[in-house]
Amino acid sequence: MLTCKQASKLISQSLDRPLHWSERMQLKLHLLICGPCERFKQQLKLLRTSLQRIRSGIENDQSIQLPLDVKTRIVQSIKSGQQ
Repeated sequence: MLTCKQASKLISQSLDRPLHWSERMQLKLHLLICGPCERFKQQLKLLRTSLQRIRSGIENDQSIQLPLDVKTRIVQSIKSGQQ
């Protein structure tokens, strides 16, 4: 059985890479019995979705009156924060 620390690490990694089937099964079992880790998973998904929406909004919003280099730096900063 995974510890919460191991589960949180797998949850984070699952956002960046496909988990091996044994990792997925262990994580699923852990999440079935651990509410805090399930909430952590949902919170990470929400943060990732929010950052993607912000990035998309900045890239596509023509009403933002910032110099192009500033917009580019903001987008790059958001992208590097996701890695």
